[in-house]
Amino acid sequence: MRIDSHQHFWDYDPAEYPWIPPGSAIHGSFKPEDLEPLLRNANIDGCIAVQARQNLRENVYLCSLAETSPFVQAVVGWIDLRSDDVEQQVEAFRRLPKSAGVRHVVQDEPDSEFMAREPFRRGIAALKKHGLVYDILIYAHQLPDAIRLVRDFPDQVFVLDHIAKPRIATGEIQEWALHMREIAQYPNLSVKLSGMVTEADHQHWITRVLEPYWNVVADAFGPDRILYGSDWPVIRLASDYARWVETVSRWLKVYPSSDQEKVWGGNAKRIYLSRR
Repeated sequence: MRIDSHQHFWDYDPAEYPWIPPGSAIHGSFKPEDLEPLLRNANIDGCIAVQARQNLRENVYLCSLAETSPFVQAVVGWIDLRSDDVEQQVEAFRRLPKSAGVRHVVQDEPDSEFMAREPFRRGIAALKKHGLVYDILIYAHQLPDAIRLVRDFPDQVFVLDHIAKPRIATGEIQEWALHMREIAQYPNLSVKLSGMVTEADHQHWITRVLEPYWNVVADAFGPDRILYGSDWPVIRLASDYARWVETVSRWLKVYPSSDQEKVWGGNAKRIYLSRR
């Protein structure tokens, strides 16, 4: 099974999605029926829907879509990990169909030690108890905090979204690469090969510009801990779906077919689908 490990659905509302640029390629609603033909044309069998709003309604919305759309294999939702009733929120989410993981938009948190604070870490501990994955969404400069989190919770399964969003458009790579190699030393962390084109020059990116970042990820994590993801529909800001699939296909040709299939879906199946 080939799985797109990272995509989003939403019914556009400016109050609910203030981060969506008006008039952009993602200014509108995006539903399962919009994604399904793109997956089919790319020979991808299913996907994992990831939260795009930080409220509990998002969980019900995504899980209801997953329940009625068989190709949506799992859901990464949101709970307030710092809440006093985090246990109840986790239990409620776990009862929903296809719940598999949780994400918080840490990239927007001004506190440089957000993931080190006790309330957040209490929430992470609750995820392990209920068998949920935690998706780490950060910018590259937040990697040191993420390294400490992954190190301190060795039994928690983590997935790093969008290769930690290095600043590809400006060519910054050395510090990011150093931290990526360090965080990759922890076997409880995998990484999503996604979100790269939107960190590059949206209008003029070429594969050659992305390749140094791919090479770091490939060397640090290897095919057992890399997951293909599109970040659709956000990817529409910089690329169509087919072009990204073509780019990833070219990179993966260096691996034997068995390792290619791990990246295309085997790793996502092991990490997320086994938790349903």
